[in-house]
Amino acid sequence: MSACAACGQGPLLAHLEVRTGAQASLVATTTSYGQAPADIVRCGRCGHMQVARFPSEPELDGAYAEVSEAAYVEEEAGQRATAARTLERIERHVRPGRLVDLGCWVGFLLSEAEHRGWDTWGVEPSRFASNYARDELGLRVQTATMDTADLPRGEFDAVVLGDVIEHLPGPGEALERIRGLLAPDGVVHLALPDAGSRVARMMGARWWSVLPTHVQYFTRRSLAELLTTHGFAVEWMDTAPKAFTVRYYLERLEGYSAPVSSAAVAAVRRARLADRLVWPDFGDRMAVVARRRA
Repeated sequence: MSACAACGQGPLLAHLEVRTGAQASLVATTTSYGQAPADIVRCGRCGHMQVARFPSEPELDGAYAEVSEAAYVEEEAGQRATAARTLERIERHVRPGRLVDLGCWVGFLLSEAEHRGWDTWGVEPSRFASNYARDELGLRVQTATMDTADLPRGEFDAVVLGDVIEHLPGPGEALERIRGLLAPDGVVHLALPDAGSRVARMMGARWWSVLPTHVQYFTRRSLAELLTTHGFAVEWMDTAPKAFTVRYYLERLEGYSAPVSSAAVAAVRRARLADRLVWPDFGDRMAVVARRRA
């Protein structure tokens, strides 16, 4: 069994039994709730949670390279609204300069950042998403992982890691890489599920963030400890809701009941509410800004 990915100590205790095996194959999905590559264990010291056995890097890299999700492209308005809120928060801590988005998906945050005066770089392992960012939005995006990307060291004023760190078997190593990319007074912005939230604790294995490609389950405490250990000072942390259409959120109910999801979508279409943007805040997604320490 691996050591705790957040504090490096332990002991790791049994926490949640989840659906594993063929049901939890490494396919990036937003509706296979309660499925994971292994049961989830909890650190007895810092409370961090992670899968008991990590998939191999080739398995993960192959899964992410094949991801193709047209629904996110169709949700462009909400994605851009969420990106704008993220950038507003970052700009409270650092002036627009050079920014890299690691795991930038189709590039809506980078596009919004360019409009605000940032010099942008992007890294995205999905061939579908990185091609879209380059071909449709004209962005400077590499089809690569965080480890294989060719990026200048020590030159970025901001690094963005949105819904990424929960996918990484080595989050500490990722933060070391990010620290090396940042300028001396640069900041990192992370957004991710909050496994210590009331919703996550109440729902257990049925929580919608228990997914086949999520291998880390951070709490606010364990994330802050990880950042501190790897040379960062936390400056801000709060909930981080995302904007999507009513239709998109109701379609995610498919992971619990396809008939209920279909009926709900049909109802909001009849009411002409399906395309309305909403920001539901269940308190189970967090964001943090941390500054690189000297």
